[in-house]
Amino acid sequence: MLQLRDQAAAEDAVQETMLAALQGVERFASRAQLKTWVFSILKNKIIDAIRRRVREPNMTPPDEEIADSDFDPLFDERGHWRRESQPSTWGDPVKALENTRFWAVFDVCMNRLPANTARVFMMREVLGLETEEICRELALSSGNCWVVLHRARMGLRLCLEETWFGKKGETA
Repeated sequence: MLQLRDQAAAEDAVQETMLAALQGVERFASRAQLKTWVFSILKNKIIDAIRRRVREPNMTPPDEEIADSDFDPLFDERGHWRRESQPSTWGDPVKALENTRFWAVFDVCMNRLPANTARVFMMREVLGLETEEICRELALSSGNCWVVLHRARMGLRLCLEETWFGKKGETA
């Protein structure tokens, strides 16, 4: 839903994924978990749907973005981190990523972002779309896209530090 912005299109993508998985089950070589394999099919179906819509105008108004002023208290007048706002140590990131609880918290943090900000982040970092493709799909300038990505990363960092890593870098 986040990527396709249309309930019917999202349902179609899921149905196409299930059909492709059923039709290609003999090609599933158990090199990955079944869940991972199906998710990769879904990811490709979403990318295909986005690319098909490139020529269609995007009529949805842009969502409210995170304002730069939300981050102003984190930096001094020279643009350097304030001592009390510096990112905390996140411990062992590999261990945290393996933890399924982390992904539940990450999902909560993604849902706290404005929908368009989360969408741009997911298109770039999860679906692996190039900036040019994202800009075409969402009618954004390249500069605006990079600003939205920066805001998404900052919003996620702040949320993850509050809800997962804690003030002292300890995991929840």
